[in-house]
Amino acid sequence: MRILRRFGRHIKEGFLGVGRHFGMSVSSSSAVTITLLLVGVLLALTYNLQIATQSIESSISISALVSYDAEDEDHLKRITAELEAIEGISSVTYSSKEDEFNYYVNSNQDEDLREFYENYREDNPFHDAFIIGLDDASLLESVKTKITNIPGIDSVYDGGENTYTLVGVLANVRLFGGALVLALCLLAIYLVYNTIKITISSRKDEIWIMRSVGAKNGYIRAPFLVEGILIGLMGSLVPIALISFLYTYLYRKLEGNLFGAFFLVPPTPFLFYMAGILMAIGVVVGFLGSYISVCKYLRVRR
Repeated sequence: MRILRRFGRHIKEGFLGVGRHFGMSVSSSSAVTITLLLVGVLLALTYNLQIATQSIESSISISALVSYDAEDEDHLKRITAELEAIEGISSVTYSSKEDEFNYYVNSNQDEDLREFYENYREDNPFHDAFIIGLDDASLLESVKTKITNIPGIDSVYDGGENTYTLVGVLANVRLFGGALVLALCLLAIYLVYNTIKITISSRKDEIWIMRSVGAKNGYIRAPFLVEGILIGLMGSLVPIALISFLYTYLYRKLEGNLFGAFFLVPPTPFLFYMAGILMAIGVVVGFLGSYISVCKYLRVRR
């Protein structure tokens, strides 16, 4: 009960601190609101890009053509087992030379050319093939090298340099988005830190009195931490409301399709997760900003 009463007292003092320094708290909450709004927009964009890039990467595959002298059942079983044993391969699909011939003929739009290719059906020049999916597109080059070394594999196709470039660009897009989100979170921590530092300076007499009567650092620190958490929490409410409204409006207006094959993630349950993340970021940012500020002050004034 004593712990609960003390916790309640700290929360009350934190609210009173926000009330006494309403102007500074509003100013700090506004700054955090703008920062978290940018964080939220970047998170929404980054997550949608993540889903889009994962979809693109999942479509990247390797084609391994089997040598003509390794097309019997025993060789194909051995090659399948060796492919499935390679780390990083998610799927191995066998395609016979007949399947490959039919795919090539049917994918051609020119009727005359299709009839011309039919003349070669009896003397099918295609290879049996394995279509290989990957767990991670970044493993493309290393997996290709391992497949090339398997006896019975004639040649391996992975799209060449263009595919490697695409994989690198997609990875850099995700990295850049994550770095921006982190930078904005650090900016929000700095804003709260400065606000709490000003608040502490204006209440230095109160802190001195508490220390004079034997109050420990933890007791002095607690109301400021609660105040910082409240500032971060209040600063997250407007971004949550704005992003939820704008994202839902945009999704319905564009019918979920932003650019051609780039589809937006449905608002539900995405926006609920987004709200939880922004609220958590606001609380953590407020706590860290006030904790760093008050700890620095108490250490200097010891």
